[in-house]
Amino acid sequence: MSGIDGYVVRIETDSSAGVPAFSIIGLPDRALNESRERVRAAIMNSGFGFPPGRLLVHLAPADVRKEGPGFDLPIALALLATDEQIAPGTLRDVLALGELALDGSVHAVAGLLGMMIAARGGGFARVIVPEANAAEAALVEGLEIYAVPALADAVAVVIGHGSRFRVTPRSHTVLRDRPTTSGDFGDVRGQRVAKRALEIAAAGGHNAVLIGPPGCGKTMLAQRVPSILPPMSTAESLDVTKIYSAAGALGPTPHIVAARPFRAPHHTISHVALVGGGTHPKPGEISLAQHGVLYLDELAEFSRTALETLRQPLEEGHITIARAAGSVTYPARFMLVASMNPCPCGYRGSRTADCRCDDATVAKYIAKLSGPLLDRIDLHVAVAPVSFEELTGGDAAEASTNIRARVERARKLAHDRLAPLGITANAQIGAAEVRRLCRLDGESMELLGAAMARGSVSARAFDRVARVARTIADLAGAPEIARAHIAEALLYRSIDRAVAARTPSRPPTG
Repeated sequence: MSGIDGYVVRIETDSSAGVPAFSIIGLPDRALNESRERVRAAIMNSGFGFPPGRLLVHLAPADVRKEGPGFDLPIALALLATDEQIAPGTLRDVLALGELALDGSVHAVAGLLGMMIAARGGGFARVIVPEANAAEAALVEGLEIYAVPALADAVAVVIGHGSRFRVTPRSHTVLRDRPTTSGDFGDVRGQRVAKRALEIAAAGGHNAVLIGPPGCGKTMLAQRVPSILPPMSTAESLDVTKIYSAAGALGPTPHIVAARPFRAPHHTISHVALVGGGTHPKPGEISLAQHGVLYLDELAEFSRTALETLRQPLEEGHITIARAAGSVTYPARFMLVASMNPCPCGYRGSRTADCRCDDATVAKYIAKLSGPLLDRIDLHVAVAPVSFEELTGGDAAEASTNIRARVERARKLAHDRLAPLGITANAQIGAAEVRRLCRLDGESMELLGAAMARGSVSARAFDRVARVARTIADLAGAPEIARAHIAEALLYRSIDRAVAARTPSRPPTG
């Protein structure tokens, strides 16, 4: 695996006379170097003879580091072919992978889906996988797949006696949308402004932060965002499934991930766990949230390092992790939904409780979020406590199905407009295309210019306000952005306005 994608490694073996030895070259890691003993024991305990003499195994290409125990099975087959216990020519079109136990049984490997897609692209006729990975391998069509429980069974497949191990690929063209377990917006009383803002965020793929006192329903609202997002396409489902496969997160019964991911890491998470990496790089939470929602509760409590690592993926939709041994790139096209208190005690501006924080304390608390990070969050939503009357009376709240219908209509308009650019949502519009795709009339430009003059909108936020206004227009079915759409988009920049209010104006010059 390289990131979440597989690539082909060819096993070359050589045997020569001399003192018995067994070497593996081609930049193997420690786990792969230890496969020498696993392979030796597995071959002998499976009833085969271990080849004599000096044995050399080369993993090509030689300049790419090889990691993990998944090379055990192909190395064992190659060694048996070297000793002519298998006809060497039968292995040329075979791709095999699996970890060997000492008794010869074959154990599962992580990341198999990406490897199977690479195998299909490499033109291999037969693929031998561990029996435990059979369901995951069957997700890829166009391959002749054999799922074996032991080394002896893999040999049977190679010599043409393994038809009973053949796996029939399952079609993944028909996906069943799973019932959401995230709740329904119909459960949320009041909070009309917050629900409207989250509807806009879902329609345009925008990032949003909910700001309000404890107990006002921020987490409840965020957890219901997946219920108003449109179902994933087949391509998106396979993309997410490949990431979960590489992370070993598909569970005991591999399947196509049909529901949009919702990831909610705790604020004590390290930056490596958030964005991915480690000694043996794995996808982080932002990649596991691909095409879904990443929810960060108590945003200001996350470490500054962890938050700043979000800047690249929020802007570019992927994260590149560079290490001494090389670099990997993971996809990270997610919708960020965060929540935070307005101050350390949580009651700044509340009518029901007194705030114990002075201005300096509040400024220090908000300063944990850097300006560049806040600029990348399109919607800053103030969430007020729900009154007793809203909680106990009135009509039932609007259900998620109704909101999702509007979101899907808006996404369809955006998709038709953005398809030539290869993007699917307004939030992905590049800076070079904003002026063309989010064209503003004179009144809208005048209103946005006044906001910038007050310092409540930065140059980067200018484009983001225009994108949000485009989404609001799509929800309204309007072909062009109007002043009212810009005015509503500006309402959702509350942190910008708060920062501008505390920033002293410059003294006049000249």
